[in-house]
Amino acid sequence: MFELVMLCAAMLLTGIVGGILAGLLGVGGGLIIVPMLDFALGFMGVDPSIRMQIAVATSLATIIPTAISTSRAHYKHNAVDLDLAKKWAPWIFIGALAGTWVASQVHSRVLSAVFACVAFLVALKLILPLDARAVTRKVPAGPAIYPVPTLIGFISTLMGIGGGSLSVPILTFFGEAIHRAVGTSALFGLLIAVPGTLGFMITGYGNPQLPFGSIGFVNLLGFAMIAPTTYLAAPLGVRLAHAMNKRHLTLLFGVFLLIVSVRMIIRASQG
Repeated sequence: MFELVMLCAAMLLTGIVGGILAGLLGVGGGLIIVPMLDFALGFMGVDPSIRMQIAVATSLATIIPTAISTSRAHYKHNAVDLDLAKKWAPWIFIGALAGTWVASQVHSRVLSAVFACVAFLVALKLILPLDARAVTRKVPAGPAIYPVPTLIGFISTLMGIGGGSLSVPILTFFGEAIHRAVGTSALFGLLIAVPGTLGFMITGYGNPQLPFGSIGFVNLLGFAMIAPTTYLAAPLGVRLAHAMNKRHLTLLFGVFLLIVSVRMIIRASQG
């Protein structure tokens, strides 16, 4: 009983921190939620071969209300590029579906390795002064750019994140203002999380190794604990994003991601 209470408390805290970071940094609460859930599921004795699938799928489920809350808050600040979202939406959706299928077919350690590599790159981006100048005045249009949103959807679904870690630097690289890039990436998160969640529910359905309270790879206990807190905490992160200098917090989060990436590499090497 005590272990269950502590687990629920950890999930609630995960939701609060993840929601604030989703609104504040535009990097997505999944970067917090996935490693925390992976640790918690290991503590519960869930089979390592599907642990990351459950963590990734449950994280995507929690992103749905978070993305709704965050994108609405950013929209009120006129920080969502709806025209771009309409153009990229089908390709992000396709990438998310492909990522869901691949994630359901591989061993959990593969997802750990993918998460570790991308988390490491994001950490370097946050810690080092790597803010490159924009190469275009606006995001390019036409078929040549479509692989970019497709890849965002694909990798984000493999990691269980909303895509901000990838889409924010990409959009700013193409000349989008930072606040508008963050706001638009929040809407992208919804386009990634919905097909990803449904896909993981279907591909994991009936797996005998799933823990109690799971529909496919989505664990309802984790969703029930994390989703409400991320939803409520996300607007606070948005308000902070529009009111403060984020450099110190960005550095701390970057260090945290470095630690997470090392842990995930160890996890992947151990299977």
